[in-house]
Amino acid sequence: MKTMTVLLCLICTLSFAQDKFDKKRKRMVDTQLKLRGITDRATLKAMGKVPRHLFMPEAIRNWAYMDGAQPIGEGQTISQPYIVAYMTEALRLRKDDKVLEIGTGSGYQAAVLAEIVDSVYTIEIVEPLGITAAKVLNDLNYDNVYTRIGDGYHGWPEQAPFDAIIVTAAVQTIPPKLLEQLAEGGRMIIPVGQTALHRDLMLVKKKNGKLNYKKLIPVLFVPFTRGKD
Repeated sequence: MKTMTVLLCLICTLSFAQDKFDKKRKRMVDTQLKLRGITDRATLKAMGKVPRHLFMPEAIRNWAYMDGAQPIGEGQTISQPYIVAYMTEALRLRKDDKVLEIGTGSGYQAAVLAEIVDSVYTIEIVEPLGITAAKVLNDLNYDNVYTRIGDGYHGWPEQAPFDAIIVTAAVQTIPPKLLEQLAEGGRMIIPVGQTALHRDLMLVKKKNGKLNYKKLIPVLFVPFTRGKD
């Protein structure tokens, strides 16, 4: 009887915790995304489904749905929910798209993308983060996400071209290899700027072999980390 009581208490505790996070996630979508102009249905659905808290260190999971970036270790952060949604929406993703992500980080952005598109290829240069993210993605059964630890500056040439490319770290100039790996009709979103205080999200589109660049909004992102050539 005592064992049964303990088991029921554990089930109730887990159920309460899940319900708590579900409510926080819904509130995040309603107040942080919809009220700020995010309207793409696929993006909102993905953000409302992916358990953001599971991509964060356990000690700070209660902050997972707050309006801001949060530390995930190794000097890196998980981006503000609004920025994740904004970048996802800006890419105008289609179901059959193949997407390249540079900077896996926690794996959260990859999971959001995976809810929308056919396949996601994501690269992380910081090995501990890459290993942890891959495990979380695997545990959550994201079998359409392919992870790699390495230098994202060179992209993933053997899987190119990509319909969309998303870069989650700031560069001073856009890596040429990434532009080469963008498919005809493809879109890239990337933070670009010379200093931490002067960076903008840049949307790049390839049409008829030509590249079109458009500044979107000012942002704060950790710097792009390069490997040794």
